[in-house]
Amino acid sequence: MNVPSRSPKFYAGLSIATSFATIALKGGAYWVTGSVGLLSDAIEAFVNIAAAMVAFAALHYAEAAPDREHNFGHEKAQYFSSGLEGALIFVAAGAIVWTAVPRLMAPQPIEQAGLGIALAVAAAILNALCAWLMLKAAREHRSITLEADAKHLLSDVWTTAGVVAGVLLVQATGVAIIDPLVAIAVAIQVLWTGAMLVFRSFEGLMDRSMPEADIAKISAVLDTLRENGCDYHALRTRQSGSRAFIDVHVLVPGKTSVQDGHDLVERLENDIVRELHHAEVLIHLEPIEDPKSWDDPAQPLAGA
Repeated sequence: MNVPSRSPKFYAGLSIATSFATIALKGGAYWVTGSVGLLSDAIEAFVNIAAAMVAFAALHYAEAAPDREHNFGHEKAQYFSSGLEGALIFVAAGAIVWTAVPRLMAPQPIEQAGLGIALAVAAAILNALCAWLMLKAAREHRSITLEADAKHLLSDVWTTAGVVAGVLLVQATGVAIIDPLVAIAVAIQVLWTGAMLVFRSFEGLMDRSMPEADIAKISAVLDTLRENGCDYHALRTRQSGSRAFIDVHVLVPGKTSVQDGHDLVERLENDIVRELHHAEVLIHLEPIEDPKSWDDPAQPLAGA
């Protein structure tokens, strides 16, 4: 099944709707069982709603066209969204521990486990379907915001699986303390997910280079220069949300006319963009005979 070519905001809206549905299901599961593990699962669903709303707002801002204050667009808003989502996950983990610790001191039996498990499983299926669609859309739109939200929902699926296993263990063994222990284990897993999202956002805000596979495609295009007595150096790339920026110095014989140089640069740019549709390319043309042309402005000067 192919994902329809819809706006990234459509999938953020789908995530919001799914989160509201799962809150109702998980809240009902806690209500009928009294399980603190299922309560921890419901608490994380509230974070899912907040995260999905932030994602929707970030995607709306990121799709705005470049303007005088933001010449390169607004794509980096997506990194703030995924970073904030990671921070919200930390809050959820703290709330889960807060509810679980008292049950460690005074464990309570679980009631109507069968109905509670059925509700929790239904919520997990909804989250899994939504996450699957969002991951496909994230690849299509190269959106870290959709990817972060989808991975958050997937972590929620595994969380629910762990909680359900805990409830079943309590029913099988009669050891009620398993329930709050599972809740605390859920909090630890949630913290890991949040930390990974924050790290990924930090990397994006630090202008991380494009993936090695994409750089290899760029190099394959530029390597054709050497077949005609030209060359290149100082290749630099950076990723900004769903867009990428490429900067490179191309060296040609000094006798090359302005028109020929322009035609060469235009061909290279078109060939690169044909391979990487999301990229913007800036090429600096230099005479190959001049030793200064081989200087890399990104490298510090001697003695600096």
